[in-house]
Amino acid sequence: MSDRNYIEQSAKLTPEDITLFHTTNILVVGDVMLDRYWFGDTERISPEAPVPVVAIKTVDERLGGAANVARNGASLGAQISLLGVIGDDEPGRQVLSMLKKQKIHSLLQIDPTLPTIVKLRVVARQQQLIRLDFEEEPKLNTLMSKYRIFEEALPEAKAVIFSDYGKGALKHITKMIELAKASGKIVLVDPKGSDYTKYTGATVITPNRSELRQVIGQWSSEADLANKTQSLRESLGLEAILLTRSEEGMTLFRKDSITHVQAQAREVFDVSGAGDTVISSLAVALAAGWDWQSAMALANRAGGIVVGKLGTATVSWEELL
Repeated sequence: MSDRNYIEQSAKLTPEDITLFHTTNILVVGDVMLDRYWFGDTERISPEAPVPVVAIKTVDERLGGAANVARNGASLGAQISLLGVIGDDEPGRQVLSMLKKQKIHSLLQIDPTLPTIVKLRVVARQQQLIRLDFEEEPKLNTLMSKYRIFEEALPEAKAVIFSDYGKGALKHITKMIELAKASGKIVLVDPKGSDYTKYTGATVITPNRSELRQVIGQWSSEADLANKTQSLRESLGLEAILLTRSEEGMTLFRKDSITHVQAQAREVFDVSGAGDTVISSLAVALAAGWDWQSAMALANRAGGIVVGKLGTATVSWEELL
């Protein structure tokens, strides 16, 4: 195993790359959500309980979860298809409407017995006060139907992103990964939970520090981290693990190399959805034929831009130029 190498923080983005991005097809599969934001002012405490009273002024709605991964890929110009499950309800219709506006091809399954996952955030004075989640796990028959759609959509994709938020939409992920790899696709996974064996055979997984710590435990040094992460990568049969490290940047673990890129120096405003931006940028670059180091540098730069924005946000190729 070689020592950790450092690479340049920026990745060169040319007009030719942008043209290539526009012809790159990516399939995103996972937990689809609607992110709702209620913005207001708070100037007093409720007489009913020791909590602030928020006078709501504006409401914003954005694609969340796997849908946010999809819109991040679309913002870079890639051709994106999104597969997941929503309910036959008002939030579900909002998701479909926003996908259409952002030119994302919807392969969503509509389950009338299931509510669309909604994350409602109340924000006052640029601070999130509370988040309310509305969710239920999809039924088995709905997931089986989704798997059949996955088989049909796979041939058109250059890369597949599995966005796992632990909401139940990826119960067949192991079979999906096997099928995608057998079809010669680049497979990227944003993991969740402490059992990574379900991601066996993927090309790359992109955990953050706390997510990786759930699986390999604490590490005492960079050498200890490298040994534990490489052991995990080998046991899962992965080509790479990309560890996102917030203010410490990113580290890419591959068979014969460990490569690090430092974080972009900027004020962090909101880390919501930063992982979505990272994995979508990485997928677009790899699918377009970029090498691993250049793709990681692009993902690092995109992640550094998006944390300077409020809520789940995207990065355009214009911002990356």
